[in-house]
Amino acid sequence: MPHRILSLALALSFLTGSARAAEEKIYDVVVYGGTSGSIASAVQVKRMGKTVIVVSPDKHLGGLSSGGLGFTDTGNKATIGGLARDFYHRVWKHYDKPEAWVQQKREEYGNKGQGTPAIDGAERTMWIFEPHVAEQVFEDWVRENDIPVVRDEWLDRAKGVAKDGTRITAITTLSGKTYRGKIFIDGTYEGDLMAAAGVDYHVGREANAKYGEQWNGVQTGILHHQHHFGGLSKKISPYVIPGDPSSGVLPRITTETPGEYGSEDKKVQAYCFRMCLTNDPSNRIPFAKPEGYDPKQYELLVRVYEAGWTQTFNKFDPIPNHKTDTNNHGPMSTDNIGYNYDYPDASYERRKEIIAEHTTYQQGWLYFIANDPRIPSDVQNEMKTWGLPKDEFKDNGGWSHQIYVREARRMVGSFVMTQNELQKKKPTADSVGMGSYGIDSHNIQRYITPEGYVQNEGDIGVSTFGPYAIAYGSLVPKREQCDNLLVPVCVSSTHIAFGSIRMEPVFMILGQSAATAAAMAIDAGQAVQDVPYAKLREKLIADGQVLEYTGPASAKGVDVKKLEGVIVDDAQAKYEGDWTGSGAAKKFIGEGYRHDGNTKDGKHTATFMAKLPAAGKYEVRLAYAPNTNRATAAPVQIQHAKGTDIVRVNQRETPPIDDLFVSLGVFEFAADQPATVILTNADTNGYTVVDAVQWLPAK
Repeated sequence: MPHRILSLALALSFLTGSARAAEEKIYDVVVYGGTSGSIASAVQVKRMGKTVIVVSPDKHLGGLSSGGLGFTDTGNKATIGGLARDFYHRVWKHYDKPEAWVQQKREEYGNKGQGTPAIDGAERTMWIFEPHVAEQVFEDWVRENDIPVVRDEWLDRAKGVAKDGTRITAITTLSGKTYRGKIFIDGTYEGDLMAAAGVDYHVGREANAKYGEQWNGVQTGILHHQHHFGGLSKKISPYVIPGDPSSGVLPRITTETPGEYGSEDKKVQAYCFRMCLTNDPSNRIPFAKPEGYDPKQYELLVRVYEAGWTQTFNKFDPIPNHKTDTNNHGPMSTDNIGYNYDYPDASYERRKEIIAEHTTYQQGWLYFIANDPRIPSDVQNEMKTWGLPKDEFKDNGGWSHQIYVREARRMVGSFVMTQNELQKKKPTADSVGMGSYGIDSHNIQRYITPEGYVQNEGDIGVSTFGPYAIAYGSLVPKREQCDNLLVPVCVSSTHIAFGSIRMEPVFMILGQSAATAAAMAIDAGQAVQDVPYAKLREKLIADGQVLEYTGPASAKGVDVKKLEGVIVDDAQAKYEGDWTGSGAAKKFIGEGYRHDGNTKDGKHTATFMAKLPAAGKYEVRLAYAPNTNRATAAPVQIQHAKGTDIVRVNQRETPPIDDLFVSLGVFEFAADQPATVILTNADTNGYTVVDAVQWLPAK
């Protein structure tokens, strides 16, 4: 017994000594956070021969990438290089082994991804994965590079950042441990280190006028995607007794006014958990009634079903082994709209309350659909086939350990990324990586319209018209505020620009670039703002980062140069009214397409004009992206040599020619005047969409 006591004492002494040594050591780089961007930063620091420690408030590494977001939002995969691509290569290596397919045969899975195949054998990458597989990749990175990680260590946000002038010298956690470094990287989703260091940041939406944007501020009247009440068979009353305001308002609907269109606010897009579910009975945990469950919270959902909603399972996206990455979809889904506004600046205790409320809401949503008798029987029966997986998140009952913080604080740094840079209306200097996913904001509020109906607001989906560069200046604070901090996750950007930047592959890309700059700043004894871009660029390219892109703008886009005849793409058309760019469809011409925002006001026109090589008869074709929310009789005007014809197109139907074009007919055109096709949204009953017009010599 004395020998055991002595051994225990020696072990405790060793552990205490190791902890003390970690605190007393001055690291080259201290990374705060356990997200995918944080771990990529640490790996790159170590690969550049510097010392690094990861101080993580999380117990699990990888953030959302290991927290349920396995159906990766990639955008154009050709822009993903460096460590980010290595991550997806390692995922491919895992699933290339037969033993990885436990509940499902490889050939049964298929190859569904975000617009492109999930598995790319030629490039040895896989973009869709189970949570535990992603977490193992991050753990392997840390182990292989011998990176020290301290977990469950929370920054003392009140007095835990020590500064000497504009330089951070150390951070201290709530447990009293102190970590010293030359350079610091804030890789958290919340930007806690950045904020505690006195760096400027923004929460909420900027007004459109501030940076000359269109999609940033309050977006009343704009209904993108299908996460609103506009696509239902009838309008829904927000009141307990339909149509009777005196009866009170249903839960989950605000009585506040949404704000003036285009104005700023302090509200934050909705959070949820990216659920990993399974329909394999041998691996399934049935949905349980959560503590605090209140069926009254879902009265609005009953009305949604009564109005004909049929898309409950549309975002049960398949990942290997009979599992899903399940995301929000529809008017009242897993997004907990309006219950996270104070999260970015909230105390740790308050954040825990917010996360707990989100957990109760979302688990209750599942239980309600699976058990409440008012749910349509077919929906209820299918929901009962799903449950939480026994082999994921084992220490949390199958439920994800990471809430989807889609947006929190955003730094206001040396350079602010805006919609204009993403859509190439303004140039971006000093690229340190690229994004390409569509500009995407989830709903921000659920309110009562002036007409007395319920509506969601804030959901935006517009195209970036191809990949875009991300500026080095968006990773660094203003010099006078801090000169040894880099922020690769809560980057300096507006709300709507962050809607595209905020993708997990991009966080890994920017984490690697931030770490590269950190190492260079240490070598030169410089502020991070003074790292010479030419040298940084050279190193980033050498390490596989993609800084410019000259290929097809989208893997889903059809190259105009490969099409016959004369093509006028939507980018060359002339417009009246605000036409919104998008790239959400599975297939389109060029870099995207445009729609009228479902305004149906008759004031939107898109004019396509072409100079044909010779007079004669031509078949005229219209390209559009179909969907169930499109106009069923969009008017298309063809101006030709013998006059004007109007053809109405049902844009809900898939175009019959290559899933892209519909023929408008054969018309004769003169040589001395342009061939003109005009689309309007007059008397339409849905979105009017324009993609391209094609003139082919008649056979």
